[in-house]
Amino acid sequence: MLNQFAFIGFLLIVALILGAATPILARLVRPQKAIPRKLEMDECDMRTHGETWVEFKAQYYTLVIVFLLFDVAAVFLLPWALAYNTLELYTAIEVIAFILMLLGGLVYLWRKGALEWL
Repeated sequence: MLNQFAFIGFLLIVALILGAATPILARLVRPQKAIPRKLEMDECDMRTHGETWVEFKAQYYTLVIVFLLFDVAAVFLLPWALAYNTLELYTAIEVIAFILMLLGGLVYLWRKGALEWL
């Protein structure tokens, strides 16, 4: 038992060393002289005109996070749908509870107005 904890401790120490060594090594091998072309602000090789900082609404990010949440939920439901005939009753009850939680979250987001596109 102690041997297993020692192995986990060793892996933790190695992970910490590698995590600290990577930025240090990157700083040592990077070019020291900045290239002026790389410091220019451009998108798609087109120069910007006027102010380059544009405000984005946080609602766009919220909508993306909600989409990803329900997309991952669909991935969790896929194996259940493929093995539907071989599963027992308690599994179906768990999946129904999972779907009800998702629907509850959807109703909550709908009432908060997070799904409205402005």
